[in-house]
Amino acid sequence: MGLFMSMLIVLVGAVPEYHIDQEGFGTSRAELAKRIHFADNFTSIVTEWYLIEQEAYKVSLASSLFFAGLLIGNITFGPLSDKLGRKPVYISGNIIFGIAHLKSPNYDIFAVSRFFVGIVNGGMALVSFVLTQEYVGKSFWSFTGSLTNLTFAVGIAVYALLGYWVRQWRYLALVSNSPGVIFLLLSFMLPESPRWLYSQGKMAEAEDVLQYIALGNGKERLNLKLKPSAGTLRKDELAPGILNLIKHPVLRWRTIVLMYIWYVCSFVYYGLTLNAGELKGNLYLNVALSGLAEVPAFPLCMFFIEKSCKKTVYLCLQLVFSFLKGLLLSPTLLALCGKMMVSAAFNIVYIYTSELYPTINLR
Repeated sequence: MGLFMSMLIVLVGAVPEYHIDQEGFGTSRAELAKRIHFADNFTSIVTEWYLIEQEAYKVSLASSLFFAGLLIGNITFGPLSDKLGRKPVYISGNIIFGIAHLKSPNYDIFAVSRFFVGIVNGGMALVSFVLTQEYVGKSFWSFTGSLTNLTFAVGIAVYALLGYWVRQWRYLALVSNSPGVIFLLLSFMLPESPRWLYSQGKMAEAEDVLQYIALGNGKERLNLKLKPSAGTLRKDELAPGILNLIKHPVLRWRTIVLMYIWYVCSFVYYGLTLNAGELKGNLYLNVALSGLAEVPAFPLCMFFIEKSCKKTVYLCLQLVFSFLKGLLLSPTLLALCGKMMVSAAFNIVYIYTSELYPTINLR
């Protein structure tokens, strides 16, 4: 569902072909509505609220508000999941704000709803990745991390297929939100993270979850007894915060370097993803290819990530820059090649970042 919310603006904000009758042309929206004629192949927020000419910036503004929400969600949901648990924060969901898309009577409400969807979407994406990694042992981190990101790539292609069949933007928003209801119900079946329970000193509950996972894997009931964690916080202790990343020189330097790498990966990845609708050719085919171009990157990541994760990140980034400097490729092929390389870098930096920082409560 998070994928569909991220990609929603690509299709619901697309601009179909149109022409404007010049005779008696006025500058007001009401006059523009009388003079403009859109092609009938699909509808979007552009066709409903006439977001062209001087109003065209509002499509990009709605997208910017969504990513501003992502920033807030990433900052706030992480500490919340540390305090309240992974599962309750994850299943908080963004169904209410997603429905606001369907009922938006005007652009302003639509834009505001995009902001709040971004907050919850960003937070849920972060917590779900952490939860996935904490269900498995370290030997599976590269596999589960890559598989999680692979579903995002495949989801882009699925979203393009939905857009091809559902040409009315409000119905497309409804279809895009529908999987969220199913996943929300399935989320109640998930156990809490055993690592988080252990870090909170909840040994019995952590043991129950581990037994549940073992039985689900076809193992016999284990004779399991966890030892209390030496790093479990006492009630009178303050939880570690963001200042810990600044006080320690090693963590401070790692954070600065990783922030730059994340910035580059995000800038290139989302720039190419959201620009898929601007490429020449069929809109839906370009969006689908944008997602499918990422798929070959993940098997390569799973192989190289165990060899030299750090070098692979820089290699992938360097290849992105090399492709962007090329002059012999067509813009579409250039974008697809760059998308594959930056996807590999993005996938690796997700896993690499989680491994670079110590888990304070589990020392």
